[in-house]
Amino acid sequence: MSDTSPVSLVCCDLAGTIVSDGSILERAFSEAIATQGVVPGTAAYARSMVVVDRSGGLPPRDVMRALFVENDAQAQAAYLSFERSYRAVVDRFGITIVPGALDALAKLSGSHVKVCFVSGFSGSVSRLVFDRLGISRHTDLTLCLDDTPRGCPWPDPVLTAVIRLGIGDVAEVAVVGDSENVITAGRRAGACTLVGVTGSRSAQRLRAAGATHLIKSIAELPGLLP
Repeated sequence: MSDTSPVSLVCCDLAGTIVSDGSILERAFSEAIATQGVVPGTAAYARSMVVVDRSGGLPPRDVMRALFVENDAQAQAAYLSFERSYRAVVDRFGITIVPGALDALAKLSGSHVKVCFVSGFSGSVSRLVFDRLGISRHTDLTLCLDDTPRGCPWPDPVLTAVIRLGIGDVAEVAVVGDSENVITAGRRAGACTLVGVTGSRSAQRLRAAGATHLIKSIAELPGLLP
Protein backbone atom coordinates (compact mmCIF):
# COMPACT_ATOMS: atom_id res chain seq x y z
CA MET A 1 0.00 0.00 0.00
CA SER A 2 1.26 3.44 -0.91
CA ASP A 3 0.57 4.95 2.50
CA THR A 4 2.73 2.39 4.34
CA SER A 5 6.27 3.45 5.28
CA PRO A 6 9.23 1.24 4.31
CA VAL A 7 9.68 -1.51 6.92
CA SER A 8 12.92 -3.12 8.10
CA LEU A 9 11.57 -4.89 11.19
CA VAL A 10 8.24 -6.50 12.03
CA CYS A 11 7.41 -6.98 15.72
CA CYS A 12 4.63 -9.55 16.04
CA ASP A 13 2.72 -10.27 19.20
CA LEU A 14 2.95 -14.02 19.80
CA ALA A 15 -0.40 -15.00 21.34
CA GLY A 16 -3.33 -14.52 18.99
CA THR A 17 -1.26 -13.19 16.10
CA ILE A 18 1.15 -16.07 15.46
CA VAL A 19 -0.24 -18.67 17.86
CA SER A 20 -3.88 -19.64 17.61
CA ASP A 21 -4.47 -20.83 21.15
CA GLY A 22 -8.25 -20.76 21.09
CA SER A 23 -9.48 -20.50 24.67
CA ILE A 24 -6.20 -21.60 26.28
CA LEU A 25 -5.47 -18.21 27.83
CA GLU A 26 -8.99 -17.86 29.16
CA ARG A 27 -8.92 -21.36 30.65
CA ALA A 28 -5.52 -20.77 32.24
CA PHE A 29 -6.62 -17.49 33.81
CA SER A 30 -9.86 -19.08 35.01
CA GLU A 31 -8.05 -21.96 36.69
CA ALA A 32 -5.44 -19.64 38.19
CA ILE A 33 -7.84 -17.19 39.82
CA ALA A 34 -9.92 -20.11 41.11
CA THR A 35 -6.95 -21.02 43.33
CA GLN A 36 -7.51 -17.63 45.00
CA GLY A 37 -11.21 -18.23 45.61
CA VAL A 38 -12.51 -16.44 42.51
CA VAL A 39 -14.66 -19.19 41.04
CA PRO A 40 -17.18 -19.46 38.17
CA GLY A 41 -20.72 -18.46 39.05
CA THR A 42 -19.71 -15.55 41.27
CA ALA A 43 -19.87 -11.82 40.55
CA ALA A 44 -16.16 -11.54 41.33
CA TYR A 45 -15.39 -14.14 38.68
CA ALA A 46 -17.50 -12.37 36.06
CA ARG A 47 -15.75 -9.05 36.78
CA SER A 48 -12.35 -10.71 36.66
CA MET A 49 -12.95 -12.34 33.30
CA VAL A 50 -14.03 -9.00 31.83
CA VAL A 51 -10.66 -7.63 32.92
CA VAL A 52 -8.94 -10.65 31.36
CA ASP A 53 -10.81 -10.14 28.08
CA ARG A 54 -9.68 -6.51 27.91
CA SER A 55 -6.09 -7.28 28.82
CA GLY A 56 -4.95 -8.77 25.52
CA GLY A 57 -1.25 -8.18 24.97
CA LEU A 58 -0.51 -7.52 28.63
CA PRO A 59 1.87 -9.83 30.51
CA PRO A 60 -0.16 -12.27 32.64
CA ARG A 61 1.84 -11.05 35.64
CA ASP A 62 0.43 -7.55 35.16
CA VAL A 63 -3.09 -8.90 34.64
CA MET A 64 -2.93 -10.62 38.02
CA ARG A 65 -1.72 -7.42 39.64
CA ALA A 66 -4.75 -5.65 38.20
CA LEU A 67 -7.11 -8.37 39.46
CA PHE A 68 -5.63 -8.47 42.96
CA VAL A 69 -4.58 -4.85 43.19
CA GLU A 70 -4.81 -4.67 46.99
CA ASN A 71 -2.89 -7.87 47.72
CA ASP A 72 0.48 -8.28 46.03
CA ALA A 73 1.10 -11.67 47.63
CA GLN A 74 -2.20 -12.96 46.26
CA ALA A 75 -1.38 -11.53 42.81
CA GLN A 76 1.96 -13.33 42.84
CA ALA A 77 0.35 -16.60 43.93
CA ALA A 78 -2.24 -16.28 41.17
CA TYR A 79 0.48 -15.62 38.60
CA LEU A 80 2.44 -18.70 39.65
CA SER A 81 -0.79 -20.68 39.35
CA PHE A 82 -1.29 -19.25 35.86
CA GLU A 83 2.14 -20.50 34.80
CA ARG A 84 1.23 -24.01 35.92
CA SER A 85 -2.28 -23.82 34.48
CA TYR A 86 -1.11 -22.65 31.06
CA ARG A 87 1.22 -25.61 30.70
CA ALA A 88 -1.49 -27.99 31.87
CA VAL A 89 -4.08 -26.56 29.48
CA VAL A 90 -1.63 -26.77 26.57
CA ASP A 91 -1.04 -30.42 27.44
CA ARG A 92 -4.79 -31.07 27.45
CA PHE A 93 -5.86 -29.09 24.39
CA GLY A 94 -2.72 -28.29 22.40
CA ILE A 95 -1.83 -25.12 20.50
CA THR A 96 -1.63 -24.40 16.78
CA ILE A 97 -0.21 -21.78 14.45
CA VAL A 98 -2.56 -19.27 12.81
CA PRO A 99 -3.30 -20.49 9.25
CA GLY A 100 -0.99 -18.82 6.76
CA ALA A 101 1.38 -17.49 9.44
CA LEU A 102 4.37 -19.59 8.41
CA ASP A 103 4.03 -18.60 4.75
CA ALA A 104 3.77 -14.94 5.76
CA LEU A 105 6.91 -15.17 7.90
CA ALA A 106 8.79 -16.90 5.09
CA LYS A 107 7.83 -14.12 2.67
CA LEU A 108 8.99 -11.47 5.12
CA SER A 109 12.34 -13.21 5.54
CA GLY A 110 12.67 -13.56 1.79
CA SER A 111 12.25 -9.81 1.41
CA HIS A 112 15.03 -9.20 3.98
CA VAL A 113 12.64 -7.91 6.65
CA LYS A 114 13.69 -8.89 10.16
CA VAL A 115 11.06 -10.46 12.41
CA CYS A 116 10.77 -10.30 16.20
CA PHE A 117 8.23 -12.27 18.23
CA VAL A 118 7.07 -10.36 21.30
CA SER A 119 5.57 -12.29 24.20
CA GLY A 120 4.25 -11.23 27.58
CA PHE A 121 4.86 -14.76 28.86
CA SER A 122 7.78 -15.70 31.05
CA GLY A 123 10.82 -17.28 29.46
CA SER A 124 9.78 -20.80 30.44
CA VAL A 125 6.24 -20.48 29.03
CA SER A 126 7.54 -18.81 25.85
CA ARG A 127 9.97 -21.70 25.33
CA LEU A 128 7.09 -24.14 25.80
CA VAL A 129 5.19 -22.45 22.97
CA PHE A 130 8.23 -22.29 20.69
CA ASP A 131 9.13 -25.92 21.36
CA ARG A 132 5.61 -27.20 20.75
CA LEU A 133 5.24 -25.28 17.48
CA GLY A 134 8.84 -25.25 16.23
CA ILE A 135 8.64 -21.60 15.17
CA SER A 136 11.92 -20.24 16.55
CA ARG A 137 13.62 -20.68 13.16
CA HIS A 138 11.16 -18.22 11.63
CA THR A 139 12.31 -15.24 13.67
CA ASP A 140 15.45 -13.15 14.09
CA LEU A 141 14.68 -12.39 17.74
CA THR A 142 12.27 -13.47 20.45
CA LEU A 143 11.49 -11.27 23.43
CA CYS A 144 9.61 -12.45 26.50
CA LEU A 145 8.69 -10.87 29.81
CA ASP A 146 12.18 -11.55 31.18
CA ASP A 147 13.91 -9.57 28.41
CA THR A 148 12.47 -6.08 28.91
CA PRO A 149 11.88 -3.82 31.93
CA ARG A 150 8.18 -3.56 31.09
CA GLY A 151 5.80 -5.31 28.72
CA CYS A 152 3.01 -3.89 26.58
CA PRO A 153 1.45 -1.32 26.52
CA TRP A 154 4.84 0.24 27.27
CA PRO A 155 7.24 0.73 24.35
CA ASP A 156 10.02 -1.35 25.91
CA PRO A 157 9.60 -4.55 23.80
CA VAL A 158 9.64 -2.64 20.51
CA LEU A 159 12.58 -0.43 21.49
CA THR A 160 14.52 -3.44 22.77
CA ALA A 161 14.02 -5.18 19.41
CA VAL A 162 15.22 -2.07 17.56
CA ILE A 163 18.40 -1.92 19.64
CA ARG A 164 19.21 -5.63 19.55
CA LEU A 165 18.64 -5.98 15.80
CA GLY A 166 20.44 -2.76 14.91
CA ILE A 167 17.52 -1.02 13.22
CA GLY A 168 18.57 2.54 12.43
CA ASP A 169 15.18 4.21 12.77
CA VAL A 170 12.17 3.08 14.80
CA ALA A 171 9.99 4.59 12.05
CA GLU A 172 11.00 1.54 9.97
CA VAL A 173 9.27 -0.80 12.42
CA ALA A 174 5.86 -2.39 11.86
CA VAL A 175 4.10 -3.57 15.02
CA VAL A 176 1.48 -6.27 14.50
CA GLY A 177 -1.01 -7.45 17.10
CA ASP A 178 -4.63 -8.27 17.84
CA SER A 179 -4.95 -6.09 20.94
CA GLU A 180 -5.03 -2.41 21.79
CA ASN A 181 -2.16 -2.83 24.23
CA VAL A 182 0.23 -4.08 21.53
CA ILE A 183 -0.77 -1.27 19.17
CA THR A 184 -0.29 1.25 21.99
CA ALA A 185 3.20 -0.11 22.67
CA GLY A 186 4.12 0.39 19.03
CA ARG A 187 2.70 3.90 18.94
CA ARG A 188 4.55 4.88 22.11
CA ALA A 189 7.79 3.51 20.66
CA GLY A 190 7.42 5.66 17.54
CA ALA A 191 6.64 2.95 14.99
CA CYS A 192 4.91 4.36 11.91
CA THR A 193 3.18 1.16 10.77
CA LEU A 194 0.73 -0.18 13.35
CA VAL A 195 -1.19 -3.19 12.07
CA GLY A 196 -4.24 -4.36 13.97
CA VAL A 197 -5.28 -7.98 13.43
CA THR A 198 -9.03 -7.95 13.80
CA GLY A 199 -10.03 -11.62 14.04
CA SER A 200 -12.57 -11.55 16.87
CA ARG A 201 -11.32 -8.18 18.11
CA SER A 202 -13.04 -4.85 17.65
CA ALA A 203 -11.68 -2.93 14.68
CA GLN A 204 -12.95 0.25 16.29
CA ARG A 205 -10.92 -0.36 19.46
CA LEU A 206 -7.78 -1.13 17.45
CA ARG A 207 -8.24 2.06 15.44
CA ALA A 208 -8.76 4.04 18.64
CA ALA A 209 -5.47 2.67 19.99
CA GLY A 210 -3.69 4.01 16.90
CA ALA A 211 -3.74 1.19 14.33
CA THR A 212 -2.84 2.59 10.91
CA HIS A 213 -3.94 -0.56 9.09
CA LEU A 214 -6.32 -3.44 9.78
CA ILE A 215 -6.02 -7.01 8.53
CA LYS A 216 -7.98 -10.15 9.36
CA SER A 217 -4.90 -12.36 9.73
CA ILE A 218 -1.12 -12.14 9.67
CA ALA A 219 -1.36 -14.09 6.41
CA GLU A 220 -2.29 -10.74 4.80
CA LEU A 221 0.74 -8.90 6.18
CA PRO A 222 3.26 -9.41 3.33
CA GLY A 223 0.82 -7.92 0.84
CA LEU A 224 0.41 -4.86 3.05
CA LEU A 225 4.07 -3.93 3.46
CA PRO A 226 5.97 -2.20 0.64
